[in-house]
Amino acid sequence: MARTALVIVAVLVLLLGLLWIFQRRLIYLPDGTRVPPAGQVIPGARDVSFTTGDGLTLGAWYVPGDHDVTVLVAGGNAGNRLHRAPLARALAARGLPVLLMDYRGYGGNPGTPTEEGLRLDALAARAFLGDARVVYFGESLGAGVVTGLARERPPAGLVLRSPFTDLAAAGQEAYPFLPVRALLRDRFPVSERIADVRAPVVVVYGTADTIVPPRLSKAVAKAAAGPVTTVEVPGAGHNDLALLAGHELIGAVAELAGRVRGP
Repeated sequence: MARTALVIVAVLVLLLGLLWIFQRRLIYLPDGTRVPPAGQVIPGARDVSFTTGDGLTLGAWYVPGDHDVTVLVAGGNAGNRLHRAPLARALAARGLPVLLMDYRGYGGNPGTPTEEGLRLDALAARAFLGDARVVYFGESLGAGVVTGLARERPPAGLVLRSPFTDLAAAGQEAYPFLPVRALLRDRFPVSERIADVRAPVVVVYGTADTIVPPRLSKAVAKAAAGPVTTVEVPGAGHNDLALLAGHELIGAVAELAGRVRGP
């Protein structure tokens, strides 16, 4: 009996060790495929690039517009910018310029994603936009990226789509049987960071989201220090079209851009 218990303990230790080593393969699910030229996907868009603080040159898509507020889009943990093209098209249809960034390791970009790496990617994307008035849009994991960016480079406004309070809370939903909080190397503490952000915030979430439950997004809204608006999309799940380019989402971004535009 004692030997069986030792074997079980040894197997558990081995599994936890493997999770520690390979955890980022569970967190980041990049589509590293090289994307087509921007203009083939979004009318008027062009391919752009910028260099991160650690020397990586990342590709992105820029869609011009006649509004004086630009939307910087940071995606979730999966796919690449091609999968967010409907969002960029819908925002551009409202006249909003859009910078659709891809992280390191995504969309043909070099490098391997980590929390610190994504921080550097977002800083480089913001620097590319220069003195423009910018609204940051973060989708799920991207909400963690842009909330961190907002503390370093304050935006005109912040849109968080399906945000979690921190990555461990979202991970615990997916793996309730594991000590996720103890194992995680990348944290993305959204609620903690948004308490330092004074810009107006819009939190958008779907009532049927089983990946990031609505209660986590509501908790983020409650933690915001600046003026906050919540937009609930009835019946929408995490990966539904309504939370990619639906009228409630696009309307919320356009409304915020209208509120923060320059004199």
